[in-house]
Amino acid sequence: MITHIQGRLVEKTPTGVVIDCNGLGYHINISLHTFSLLPEGESLKLFTFLQVKEDSHTLFGFVEKQERELFKLLISVSGIGANIARTMLSSLEPQQIIQAIASNDIATVQSIKGIGAKTAQRVILDLKDKVLKIYNLDEVSVIASNTNKEEALSALEVLGFTRKSVEKVIEKINRDSPNATVEDLIKQALKSL
Repeated sequence: MITHIQGRLVEKTPTGVVIDCNGLGYHINISLHTFSLLPEGESLKLFTFLQVKEDSHTLFGFVEKQERELFKLLISVSGIGANIARTMLSSLEPQQIIQAIASNDIATVQSIKGIGAKTAQRVILDLKDKVLKIYNLDEVSVIASNTNKEEALSALEVLGFTRKSVEKVIEKINRDSPNATVEDLIKQALKSL
């Protein structure tokens, strides 16, 4: 199994990159999340997952190991193929997917293009225990921080900010201090905006 590829970035698009590794070019499929994290410059290292099928061998690449592990979890669910898993990781940040699974947030999972209600329920049913165990999450704190985040987003929208502009700020604050109260989230977001 190819676990990572390091080399010179020859070509990049939002869905794939070509890495030259000692004269051999590897086409690697990526998510928009990975695309947004690609470093400037020519040297690049991606953690990879090689999918072997009867008629093809396909490489998927990730800047972060956590995203690769989440990708592997997602494709283990019946009905979720590599392309749907990549769409999921392109639509939401890995942390948002983990939070949604851990807190039974079917609406968030279902909001991803190509995911219906039954598939969203299956993802949560199959992966919730694994996600809680792997990422050492406490179910109660996940739900509370999710509620705090939503309340802070709503409050900032009332103050006149667009949801899109504050979501990333709140997400970053929530990552840095997961136990932040609604008030803390709002205050820190206002400093950043």
